[in-house]
Amino acid sequence: MKSLNVLAVFLGGAAVGAACGILFAPEKGSETRSKIAAALKKRGIKLSREEMQGLVDDIDELK
Repeated sequence: MKSLNVLAVFLGGAAVGAACGILFAPEKGSETRSKIAAALKKRGIKLSREEMQGLVDDIDELK
């Protein structure tokens, strides 16, 4: 059970790290948000423009 928690923490950290890496990439923010939205839609997650901005703001607060 404990190893399952360690794995969950590792995967969560990897996801946050990947998101931060994408957000700090040298592209325009609108292009980056479009790519993130496309990746989420591909996985069946649909966000409105306001929800996407909220996600970006939440990730930005982590830094």
